Amino acid sequence: MPQLQKISPCLWFDGEAEEAARFYVSVFEDSAIERIMRWGKDGVGDHGQPDGKVLLVSFRLAGQSFSALNGGPQFHFTEAVSLMVGCESEQEVDYYWERLGPGGGGKAGDCGWLKDRFGLSWQIAPLELLDMYHSGDVPAAERAMKAMMTMQKLDLPALRKAYRGA
Repeated sequence: MPQLQKISPCLWFDGEAEEAARFYVSVFEDSAIERIMRWGKDGVGDHGQPDGKVLLVSFRLAGQSFSALNGGPQFHFTEAVSLMVGCESEQEVDYYWERLGPGGGGKAGDCGWLKDRFGLSWQIAPLELLDMYHSGDVPAAERAMKAMMTMQKLDLPALRKAYRGA
């Protein structure tokens, strides 16, 4: 039986929980579908869902536990919650940007943000940028921030150049 983290995100979908979980698992290493819970025929009169329809998918992304719930049309994702992907290199930024964003049916946003094809917001961020922000060199961090504000997909070489003041 899979172990649940102390805190584990549950993502609300309108009938796309299994499709979304399978998509996310295909993008990230150390990922897998762990369990799929389906509605049974008991209670059909109460919940109105057909026997066998997916209710909840438990899955792991990059070693982290998630759940995807087919909760219905009442709620939708907003940018108020996003998932941040810390990237070690420009190649990793490109990989996640392409698969979660435009190449995977999603839409590019600003400042490293995108929405995937299910409407979930992601931040694709080079970890080095976070180091720049926390370096203690306020003018350099401000230059990097100013450069980042002009970008959609974050360009690590351009951010390094801005940070250095070049």
